[in-house]
Amino acid sequence: MSLKPGFEAALPETEHAELFGDFDPEEHTAEAERRWGASPAWEESRRRMSSLSKQDWRRFLAEAADISARLAAVMRAGAPADGEQAMDLAEEHRAHLTRWCYTCTFEIHRGLGDLYVTDPRFTASIDRVAPGLAGYLQAAIHANAVRHDA
Repeated sequence: MSLKPGFEAALPETEHAELFGDFDPEEHTAEAERRWGASPAWEESRRRMSSLSKQDWRRFLAEAADISARLAAVMRAGAPADGEQAMDLAEEHRAHLTRWCYTCTFEIHRGLGDLYVTDPRFTASIDRVAPGLAGYLQAAIHANAVRHDA
């Protein structure tokens, strides 16, 4: 997850530390802006994320953790990534991003899924929930897009 410039203006430093610990999303802003700064999704995300309150951030992070935990449980249970349960959770993931960040099209979602396995920072973060989860999520995202003819 990359956060956009201006988000820290909405959160005092003490609240930032409380929510994110040692992780500083702003460290990745320049890279994210280079990659996606010209896109409508970047502008939408920048506008929306910068207006979130501390409580909004808590809900956003809790929802993300819940989706990850349920996806990990489905993976551990042996359900295929292209099965109904995993695809439904991939769709929840896409809807979560749309609700909080930007309009996450199936094309954007597939790109994120690929990023989750090609960027070791994302892979490590996602796989902390369960080893192999990044690849499983990527496969579920792709299968969900196919299911929706996207």
